[in-house]
Amino acid sequence: MDKIDFVMIWVDGADPEWVREKNSYLSPDERGDNSEIRYRSWDNLQYWFRGVEKFAPWVNRIHFVTWGHLPPWLNTDSPKLNIVNHRDYIPPQYLPTFNANTIELNLHRIKGLSEHFVYFNDDMFVTSPVKPEDFFRDGCPMDTYGLDCIYFAKKSAGFFNGNDIELINTHFDKNKIFKSRERKKWLSLKNGMTRVVKTRLLNVWPWFPGIYYNHLPTNFLKSTFEKVWELEGETLDLTCRDKFRTKSNCNQWLMKFWQLCEGAALPRNKKIGRCFHIKDNIYNEMLDSIETGRYKLICVNDTIGTRDFDLQKQQVIEAFEKLLPEKSGFEL
Repeated sequence: MDKIDFVMIWVDGADPEWVREKNSYLSPDERGDNSEIRYRSWDNLQYWFRGVEKFAPWVNRIHFVTWGHLPPWLNTDSPKLNIVNHRDYIPPQYLPTFNANTIELNLHRIKGLSEHFVYFNDDMFVTSPVKPEDFFRDGCPMDTYGLDCIYFAKKSAGFFNGNDIELINTHFDKNKIFKSRERKKWLSLKNGMTRVVKTRLLNVWPWFPGIYYNHLPTNFLKSTFEKVWELEGETLDLTCRDKFRTKSNCNQWLMKFWQLCEGAALPRNKKIGRCFHIKDNIYNEMLDSIETGRYKLICVNDTIGTRDFDLQKQQVIEAFEKLLPEKSGFEL
């Protein structure tokens, strides 16, 4: 079986040194995304480590990427843990950075990273037993295929998505893909009936109007990053030079879309996980899903629509505590 690493990026938005450095790069006409939800902490990171240890004990290594700060409870001597400072892998011309796109687009440069790795945001958790085959099968990333429309709104990721799709349409011929055997992957019922119907409807356009993105951990081949950097290095360089996220950026979805269009991935069951947006009126369902481990993977996505942050943060912590009350070997 191929080794599979997990990669997690984290920032302590309350660290005064980090805040001072970040603020020193802000200007009155700053166009980047510096909103609070990009950095505020839900104080539930220990449950990510507990979930991985309990439900994915087979993981090869965990690369924990940070600006330099660490949770005070983290056991840095854990044999599976690799602490990665931004300086350890991001080219110096891009540092310091407060742009998640820069941090993500350079992940392939992490020393010792395996060819097969799963990328987690710090709001994505393992809440039920998972197998390596849930992430990779026959060396191929497991993923959801589907055409989609791009949603543009203030503070949304639509602009990054659009920039990614521009590059996808530059390098891939959609009609050619859908006339090949790859068409079966896009129309597989594993993607879910909604995805299949939407893909059929949007297939009338000869180009990619957009590609579905599910806000869950993404399974990557390191070689995909290397290939895209080789082909589009100038474009990615421009993104990485922005200190904060800006509308002209690409993001790591480009690598995900590339794997789908290249045929490097295999369809996976859509029931593997679910993303809950805190603004949604399904908040109680989210808490119940955490407590019961209803899904293998779950995302607790902070949004500008989060109304009572302190109260909701406490309720999420209490839900995780019911599922994962015991400390992991990653905690002191």
